Parts: sequence; C-alpha cells; structure tokens
Amino acid sequence: MTAPTAEKTARDLMHSGVQCVKSTETVATAAVKMRDLDVGCMPICGPDDKLIGMLTDRDIVTECVAQGKDMTMMQAGDLAHGRPAWVKSTATKDQVLALMSEHQVRRLPVIEDGKLVGMISECDLVRGLEKDDVAKFCNAVYGV
Repeated sequence: MTAPTAEKTARDLMHSGVQCVKSTETVATAAVKMRDLDVGCMPICGPDDKLIGMLTDRDIVTECVAQGKDMTMMQAGDLAHGRPAWVKSTATKDQVLALMSEHQVRRLPVIEDGKLVGMISECDLVRGLEKDDVAKFCNAVYGV
C-alpha cells in the first residue's frame, strides 16, 4: 500500500527566478527586458517591490505603439490597470486553477511573505499537472 501523495501547491507548480519591471521604468526598457528574457509578460512592481500590475507584449502594442505614444517616455506603471490576480505560494493546485479560470489569465504571479517569488504559466501547468486538470483549465480559459 502506497502513502497518499501530497497535493501540489503553487510553489510546486511555479517557476522561480521571475523578474519585475519597476513601475518607474520606461516601456522601452520593459520591452528590452521581455525580449532578453524571452517572455511575453512581466510583473510590474512598485517602489516597495510589491506587485502592482502585469505588463504584456500586447499591452505595449495596443496601449503604447498603436496609439503613437513614446515608449521612451511612458512608464511601465502607466500600463498597470486594476489589481492583478495573484496566488500565495501555499495555494493548492485547485485554488491555482480556479483563480486562473476565474480571471481568465494564462500567467499567475506567486507571492510569499508579501514578495513575488515565482510565476505560474500555462507551460508550468502542462508540466506539473495531470491531463484532466490541464483539460479543465483549457476548457475554462479557452472554452475548448
């Protein structure tokens, strides 16, 4: 008889080493960071290093470039709209999936002791969860 396995937590699913773009950094600087890190989304952190928003490559295109705004003058914090969804590192996989589904997000920052410690992306879900859980997530977010 095998012992039951502990349920996965956000910490188990996340990838660490996530970097923030400071709210006072320019959108141009953020875009360079995103390119260098090969990511399509970065958390925006305020002066106290607390999460204040998320910046996506789509945000840069639709809210800056397409509107003719100067990427070297506009700050990343100008694109931080509303309160971003996030999860505690101790949250269960079901809580993670529920939150991502509820907010229709494909990336979720992970917070521990008030600080950003990681990010959960779709790829992390595919690598860390059973097929049924991934299918539930895809159905909730993409309607497939």
